[in-house]
Amino acid sequence: MTSVFTSEGRYVPATVIEAGPCVITQIKTSKTDGYDALQLGFGEKRSSRVNKPLQGHFKKSGDKCFQFMKEFSVENPADYEVGQALTTEIFKVGERVDVVGTTKGRGFSGVIKRHGFHRGPMTHGSRNIRRPGSVGCSAWPAKIVKGKKMPGQYGNDRKTIRNLEIVDIRSDDNLILVKGAVPGAEAGLVSVNKLKF
Repeated sequence: MTSVFTSEGRYVPATVIEAGPCVITQIKTSKTDGYDALQLGFGEKRSSRVNKPLQGHFKKSGDKCFQFMKEFSVENPADYEVGQALTTEIFKVGERVDVVGTTKGRGFSGVIKRHGFHRGPMTHGSRNIRRPGSVGCSAWPAKIVKGKKMPGQYGNDRKTIRNLEIVDIRSDDNLILVKGAVPGAEAGLVSVNKLKF
């Protein structure tokens, strides 16, 4: 993350995202596939690291092979061509986007870290400092209620942050700066979805 000053002089925290160039590797239409979408490839990869079926698939869009592929739904797939590169030109400053990513994995975590519980007293022989406390029910229903906040796997989930504003675009470096934070670790892979593509 970083921070920028807007044209109005406001100090805005922002996240820098490398958005392209993404090459269209396949166009899916409602006639052939049942839905309208573009398959985009991102992150160049050596052809020797790609299996033969994918090499043949990538040859239809050019000579480059890609590390990541993702589909994005579009309204008019006829406006695009296979092999066309999509860059930051499809975005505008002030536009709102949804960013999808995988959150940081924090492993098996307790209730204080996972759910924000308060700790118990640390004095007078208390042994209930970071424990969740009483979780059982009485004679009825005589079981743990489903959805009870307890220790467990925390993080490593797909999360969508909606309506993030684009505050700046650096076309020379294929970078967009969105206001606020996005899910995932530094240098993680995210997908940026336009509200109207």
